[in-house]
Amino acid sequence: EDWEGAVIAARGLRRQELLRVACGDLLGTIDQEQVGAALSDVAAAVLSAALVTATRKVEAERRGPLPVRLAVLAMGRLGGGEQGYSSDADVLFVHEPLEGVGDAEAAGAAHDLAHELRRLLALPAADPPLEVDAGLRPEGRQGPLTRSLASYAVYYARWSHVWEAQALLRAAPLVGDAALTGEFLAMAAPVRYPEGGLSEPQVLEIRRIKARMEAERLPRGVDPKLALKMGPGGLADVEWVVQLLQLQHGHELADLRTTATLPALRAAEAHGLLDPADAQVLRTAWTLVAHVRNALVLVRGKPAVSVPGSGRDLEGVARALGYPAESQGAFLDDYRRATRRARAVVERTFYA
Repeated sequence: EDWEGAVIAARGLRRQELLRVACGDLLGTIDQEQVGAALSDVAAAVLSAALVTATRKVEAERRGPLPVRLAVLAMGRLGGGEQGYSSDADVLFVHEPLEGVGDAEAAGAAHDLAHELRRLLALPAADPPLEVDAGLRPEGRQGPLTRSLASYAVYYARWSHVWEAQALLRAAPLVGDAALTGEFLAMAAPVRYPEGGLSEPQVLEIRRIKARMEAERLPRGVDPKLALKMGPGGLADVEWVVQLLQLQHGHELADLRTTATLPALRAAEAHGLLDPADAQVLRTAWTLVAHVRNALVLVRGKPAVSVPGSGRDLEGVARALGYPAESQGAFLDDYRRATRRARAVVERTFYA
């Protein structure tokens, strides 16, 4: 009944797994796709343990079983199986009242459970916290932390924007009630894979949002070309190309209906939606940037938004990626070349 201690113990096991994955990463025994999958599995295991613990704690406080079913769906990089060493756990909470239970009572219990899950995983401790971010929910941080399945269905049918359909492309089972998870994903399918694809105004809206993000979210004080996520040829460039193709063609092509970037990229190439040479350029850039982003966490002990232009951190990243000593200049040239080529593909395929 030491609820906090139980979750801190799970976080300690997570730290051991982070170290184990990092060793495989640095030694080159696993590639970046495997690193992302392993880190996502670790996060899912810790979330599962925390949900069991939070459920027992809330039931003890309420002196009885919870009157609600709760499912936690993975979103973002967690949903794609692409977690990095410093990634938050992006999730959606969905609940369903048990038979005979009122909506308000169920919503209150579900909120208590979701809140307790997040609190336990963020407690100060010697081991790193796992921040649970529910910001991709309808209405963002202004909306309720958890909604019923019916409430989600009404929202997506009446008020959702195209970017929310795009966010749902990453929705995947995580922990909690499996049947409710399946019901949510069935409800979300026509939203994220719209019949007939996107309209021209929706395509233009996605392009407009992407252009605005590039203008507003690039980190200040760094070389934009070295920004890992939002820089030219960075993670967002490749992912938005892939996600636009999923929104346009996912309804008709089953193997495009995946939450992971590289499998979706392979499917787009196989179906002729991308030229093989362009697909290879995007694949190379995405893999390299993901590798560099992870290496920076291992070198610095904390996340970074851009590749360092010089200094010990740059040398450390180059060595982590397998470059010999004193070859950080060659690594930086390779990085600039890969992302420059990827941006050229983005200009042709996303903004065309």
